[in-house]
Amino acid sequence: MLEKIRDGSQGVIAKGILVLVILSFAFAGVSSYLGSKSDVPAAEVNGDKITKAELEQAYQSERARMEQQLGEMFAALSADERYLESIKQSVLERLVADKLIDQAAAAMGLRVSDEQIITAIKSEPAFQTDGKFDNDRYQAILRQLGYQPQTFRSMMRVDMTRRQLTAALVGTEFVLPGEAKQLAELQGQTRDIRYLVVDSAPFLANASVTDEQVKNYYDTNQGQFMSPEKVSLEYVELNAADFAKDSKVTDEEAQAYYDEHKTQYVSNEKRLAAHILIGPGSDEAAAKAKAEDLAKQLDNGADFAELAKANSEDTLSAEQGGKLDWFEPGVMDPSFDTALFALQKGQHSGVVKTDFGFHIIKLLDVQPGTTVPFADVKAKIVAQLQEKKAVDQFYSLQSKLADTSYEVPDTLAETAKVVGVEIKTTPMFSRDDVPAALNKPDVVKAAFSDTVLRQGLNSEVIELEPNHVVVIRMKEHHDAGTMPLAEVKTDIAERLKQDQANEAARAKAQELMTQVKAGATDVTLTAKTKLGRGAQDVDAAIVGKAFQMPTPSASPVVDTVGLANGYAVIALDKVNAAESVSDELVNALKQRLNAQYSEADYRGLIESLKANAKVHYPVEG
Repeated sequence: MLEKIRDGSQGVIAKGILVLVILSFAFAGVSSYLGSKSDVPAAEVNGDKITKAELEQAYQSERARMEQQLGEMFAALSADERYLESIKQSVLERLVADKLIDQAAAAMGLRVSDEQIITAIKSEPAFQTDGKFDNDRYQAILRQLGYQPQTFRSMMRVDMTRRQLTAALVGTEFVLPGEAKQLAELQGQTRDIRYLVVDSAPFLANASVTDEQVKNYYDTNQGQFMSPEKVSLEYVELNAADFAKDSKVTDEEAQAYYDEHKTQYVSNEKRLAAHILIGPGSDEAAAKAKAEDLAKQLDNGADFAELAKANSEDTLSAEQGGKLDWFEPGVMDPSFDTALFALQKGQHSGVVKTDFGFHIIKLLDVQPGTTVPFADVKAKIVAQLQEKKAVDQFYSLQSKLADTSYEVPDTLAETAKVVGVEIKTTPMFSRDDVPAALNKPDVVKAAFSDTVLRQGLNSEVIELEPNHVVVIRMKEHHDAGTMPLAEVKTDIAERLKQDQANEAARAKAQELMTQVKAGATDVTLTAKTKLGRGAQDVDAAIVGKAFQMPTPSASPVVDTVGLANGYAVIALDKVNAAESVSDELVNALKQRLNAQYSEADYRGLIESLKANAKVHYPVEG
C-alpha cells in the first residue's frame, strides 16, 4: 500500500530504488512507535537503537514475502538455518540503512507538514472510491492492517521524509541517448573467427603425480577439502500404504459393503439419438422458423429420417437419417441432454436451441441402466476397504507415536515398541545429499535443528506425505571440518594429472598460436562467421575470449584461452557492426542503465553515511 503513495516520485527508476528504502520501514511495522524495548538491541546507529522486536517483525515480514514469492522452493531453502540467518542479517542491514537515512534527513532539516501527509493520504488510490477519497474506506483499511490513524500518519511522515532525501539523489540520475545506443551496438556486434581446440585428453597418459605432490597440494589447499556438517538418523515411520498390504477383508465384509452401496454400481442408462440440425447462420430468426416448420411436419406424420436427409445441416448424421450415437446423461449440451432424456422411445422433441443451432431430437432406442455384478467390482471394493482399515489404523498409531515419542524423548525404542514397527537408520548425510526416503524440507530442518542435534531429543511428528509420517532422532553427528588426506588423495592425484595435461595442452596451443601468427598454412582452424555473444554451438570460453580481443587491423589478432579440459587457439579476423539497433532496445537499455546507476547512487549514499557513523552490533554475553 505504501508503495503506491510513491507514485508522485520523480521518475520510474526513482520509484524502483525507493522500494528498497520504504519497504524495509513498512516491514518493521509500528513497533518503533510503540516503544518496544529489549535489554540488548539488535544494533545501535549513532546511539539510536534498533530493537530486537523491530528486527524480528521485519524479518518475519520479509520471510513471509519470500515464501509467497518462491513457494515450495523457499521451503527447501529454509531447511538450512544458515540461509535464514543470512536473510535476517540482510534485514538488519536494511534497518540500519533506514536509520542512517532518517538521521541524515533530520540533520539536513528535512520536514513533512501535516498538509502534505493529508494530501498524500487523500491521493492514495487504495483509499478512494470512484476516484474520490473515501474516509470510511480509509478507516476500514487501517483497521484491517491493525494501524491507528495517528500511528499510520507517523509512519507516513517518516516515509515521506526519507523520500525527500532519496528521491533527490536517485531521481536526478540520467542516461545519455548516445550511451545507450553505443551499448546496444556493442551488444549487437558479431565477429568472424577461426579456432582450434587442443584437447588435454591425449596428454593425460604421460602425466604422473607423486605422493609428495599430493600431500603438498592438500596442505596448501585445505579450504577445498572441507567436509560439510553431517548426521545419521534413527527414525520410526508410519505409512498407511504399508498397513493396507496386510489388511484383511473377508468376502462377507465386501458383500455387505456392496449391498449397502449398490447404487454406486449401477451403470447409466444409454439412449440412441437422432436429430435434425438447422444452423443459425446469418439469420437466426429464419433458421428457427425453418426448424419450427419441420417440427410441425413431423407432428403431422412426416418421416423423421427423410426430413433429416433433406434438411439437416449435420451432413454426417443426415446420411443416416439423422442417427447419432448412444449417449449417457451429461454427455451432450445441457439443453440437448434434457430434451433427449425426457422423450419416450420413438418420440421427437420440439425445437431445441444450443450453441450449434436449432435441433429436433428423436429417441430411437433405450438401453436401461444395469447393476454391475458383485464379482466384477469385488477387487475394487476389497482395495477400498483395505485402504479404509489402513487409514483408521494409521491415525490410531499416529496418536500413540506422537504421545510416546514426546513422553520418552531420549530414545525411539519405546516408541517403536508401542506402534509395532522397527527403528530404521540412515547413513551419514549432509544437507545436500539427504536420503531419498527422507528428502523433505521439514525433515532436513528437524535433522539439523538444535532439538535433535544439540539436545539429543526426538523430533516432533513430521509428515512426509498424506498418511505417511516419521519421528527422527540423531544417531551420529559430525561437525563440518577438513576431510582426511586418505579420503581425497585419489581426487587430488587426478586433479594434478589433469593440471599437467592442461599445461601440456597450453604449451601446444602457444606453439600453434605462434605458427598461426606467422601465417602458417598447415594449421587447420575451424571458421565461424558472424559469431554472436549468445552462440550455443561454440564453447562459451571461446565466445567470451573472442569478444575480449581487440579489433584486428591488417592481420588477424591471435590468442589462446583455457577450456575445461584443454586450450583453444583463436584467430579474430573481423569485427562486424550490429546489423540493426531498434529504438525499443535502446530504450530498454536506458532504463536498465538508469536503474543500475540509481541503485549504485543509493548504495553509495548508505556506504558514505555508514562510514561516518558509529554503527554497533551488541552481542549478549
